Amino acid sequence: MAAELRDLRLWESPDSTRVVFDLSADAAYKVFTLANPDRIVIDVAGLEPAAMARVNRVAGKGLVRRLRSGIQDGGIRVVLDVDAPVNPKSFVLTPNDDYGYRLVLDLHGQPRPLQPAVEEPAVPTPVPPVQTVMAQPSPQQARPPMKLQERPIVIAIDAGHGGEDPGARGKSGLEEKEVALAIARKLAKLINAEPNMRAVLTRDGDYYLGLRARTNIARKAQADLFVSVHANAFHNRSMRGTAVYVLSDKGATNEHARWLARKENEADLVGGVEIHGKDKELAAVLIDLSQSATMEASFDVGSRILRSMGRVNALQKSDVQQAGFMVLKAPDIPSVLVETAFITNDHEESLLADDDYRDRMARSILDGVKGYFSSYRPQQQVVETLPESQEVSFNQSKQPL
Repeated sequence: MAAELRDLRLWESPDSTRVVFDLSADAAYKVFTLANPDRIVIDVAGLEPAAMARVNRVAGKGLVRRLRSGIQDGGIRVVLDVDAPVNPKSFVLTPNDDYGYRLVLDLHGQPRPLQPAVEEPAVPTPVPPVQTVMAQPSPQQARPPMKLQERPIVIAIDAGHGGEDPGARGKSGLEEKEVALAIARKLAKLINAEPNMRAVLTRDGDYYLGLRARTNIARKAQADLFVSVHANAFHNRSMRGTAVYVLSDKGATNEHARWLARKENEADLVGGVEIHGKDKELAAVLIDLSQSATMEASFDVGSRILRSMGRVNALQKSDVQQAGFMVLKAPDIPSVLVETAFITNDHEESLLADDDYRDRMARSILDGVKGYFSSYRPQQQVVETLPESQEVSFNQSKQPL
């Protein structure tokens, strides 16, 4: 029987575009690219000509400038016009609770520069140095003094799910991805209003983002903390309450092994220490030390956030819980996952839909974060500026002038 094209959707993210064909049945397909001009061609077997009308109604988005369609060998040919060469990756997803068969194309282009979640204050409040370390000059070369200075705290805020992945859904139709993004944006705005704090959102729109991509964004931003925002769900609609999760011991052990085993991690920094070039045993020790410190910090900040959130909503559990969530597995960044309420509980779904509750929940997360960083401030080593009379010009291959 011929497959029916039920829907065609495009999702835009900062560095990619996802094209999704919703189909009534599995269908054979072929994808290839053409140049001059650049375009992507998708031949889907078994689709009837009526599908062309649906394709031609869809507007371009992201990397896709325009969509066209035509009849091709017992099926439909869809052409995506793009402005530059794009490498498409395609796959088929089988039916789940929300969708039927889906043919998915991920189109990857040039990533956009990482931007703060919200514009930062023009003039940050200065922070005095906590310690000065004077470097000893060698007989051949005088060195300017060094000092440790507190730097702005960077918080990566991860709005769970997004785009093709709606997360849990409440009885009224409220989706977890929308709740998570709304609270994440509010939290980012609050953080950026704080002196010497900066928020980075892993996603700032309704698009899909891979789980490891979320932690990679946090690492590129040199985040000091990773907070993933979610809404809980359960088949028993009487279940309710707020919860906080950190990585389980088993999840940490598995991630430890992955960091050692996979080549792409060899040059990564773990807790500020580069493991590239280290032997396996030393690398294992460095990762273990970093991960132990990270999990301890995760429990600390998680406990503070949980206590603070308990003033906004009843707690599901009075203690921080542990689970093997993928987004918590960065061994060098303290990470917590907050379940703001049960979207499957009628009362708590109404809370999650309420803008005032979202405000209060975001504020409670911030209070827990601030409590943690009041005891710990990230520092960086900087070179102290010398008076003009003492300035020295340096070059790696020359003596001071």
